[in-house]
Amino acid sequence: MIIGKPLLTAGQIQGKVKELAREISKDYAGKDVIAVGILKGAFMFFSDIVRSIEIPLTFDFIIASSYVKSDTTGEVKIHYDVREDISDKHVLLIDDIVDTGITLNQIRERILTRTPLSLKICTFLDKRERREVDIPLDYVGYVIPNQYVVGYGLDYDNRYRNLPYISVFRKKA
Repeated sequence: MIIGKPLLTAGQIQGKVKELAREISKDYAGKDVIAVGILKGAFMFFSDIVRSIEIPLTFDFIIASSYVKSDTTGEVKIHYDVREDISDKHVLLIDDIVDTGITLNQIRERILTRTPLSLKICTFLDKRERREVDIPLDYVGYVIPNQYVVGYGLDYDNRYRNLPYISVFRKKA
């Protein structure tokens, strides 16, 4: 396995988190907001951004998967669902990366059936080249090229999530 030089450094990551948090704080000022993190990948970004958002929040999580190692299965599995009552609340869905959009779209549709006042999506990384489902993204950290990345919560076979930076990952040839 080969991990290349950082695509995004720890400093760049934290700077962008603060920038997104300021925008979210401004947009949601005075509103009842529940932040929903998509696990496992978003746990680091979720933790950093909710601590930087300057308004009161309620938290919850959803665990969903559609990947095995680096390959998408095309089937979205929900392993843990949102437990909070989100009807009549503003929901901020927080994800680490949007790739094909299939997983996020299914989660989005699931949330919308529960009649939130609004639903906005925040993702740290957007891999637009791979998009198969057109999904609205309200807050985006970085648009990145179509390369497999690890670090800052992103993994390959559950490894490398702990890296404080984001790097391109390649299997050894």
